[in-house]
Parts: sequence; structure tokens; C-alpha cells
Amino acid sequence: MNVNDNVIEQQSLTFVGIKRTFSCVGGENLREIPKMWQDALADGIEELLNGFNNGAIPGLVGICVDQRELKDNQMEYWIATSHSGEVPEDLVSIELPASHWVVFEADELKPEAIQRLWHHIMAEWFPSTTYKHAGIPELEVYIGHGTPPQVWIPVVVQKVRF
Repeated sequence: MNVNDNVIEQQSLTFVGIKRTFSCVGGENLREIPKMWQDALADGIEELLNGFNNGAIPGLVGICVDQRELKDNQMEYWIATSHSGEVPEDLVSIELPASHWVVFEADELKPEAIQRLWHHIMAEWFPSTTYKHAGIPELEVYIGHGTPPQVWIPVVVQKVRF
């Protein structure tokens, strides 16, 4: 796994897309999110979203929204694209505030690579880092064109005081 050691700073981001809610019990989200992507491809949603991409991040994104405060072991997942302007009909929008992000890149293009990357981040990287999660949704970035997907983790950067 390749970890971008540089923390990037990104202004607020607006996305438009579709969303679904999943249970995280028994790995339901790990089975159903790939099916959501397959359905989006079959239904022409991916192509539609790519046509609206005019924001800061090229390609498509998966947005992972933790909903454990609403219901235990629940998450919302979006298939979206970075977009500025009017929200297109039949789509919903979400805006994320300016944040710092640590970017992780999958080691291959296969669909299971993103799940391995998530496991690495949560099981190995987070327990060994001093970064704190910023408390906003995480991003899976699918730029396309043969580029492996990325996971963007929002972090709080501690300012060093002398």
C-alpha cells in the first residue's frame, strides 16, 4: 500500500449524487456497496455523474458517512461527483467543510483493493498515528483512466506551539 505522507489541505467540497443507507453488521456494507456501484454502472448513473463533474476532484467519489449517532452500526454511502452549481434533477448534494486529508492509494485497480486499503487504514494506520479523525465523511476517489482508487481520511492537524 502506498501512503501519501503529505497531508493535503482542501477547501470546502460540494458533491452531487445518489445515496443509500447500509448496516455494518455482518459485513453487509462490504457486500452491498460493490453492488450499488454495479447497479450505478448498469443504470447509467456513473455516466450521468461524470457529465456533471466540474468541481475540485476529477472522476467519481464514494462518500462514507458514519451514522452511528443515529443508529448503531449504520452508515450512509454516496456515489457522487464533485460539482459546483445547481443540483441536477433526481440527485442530492452534500457539502464538506474545508479540511486536511491524508491520502492513501490502493495498490491495484481490482475492486477488492479498496476494501484491503480500508482494512489497512483502520487496523494498522489509525492505531499507529497521532492524527485524529476530523469527524466528517471519508472519501473514496475514483479518478479513472487506469489510476488506482484513493481513500481520503479527514484529519485534524495539531499546531505545534513553542
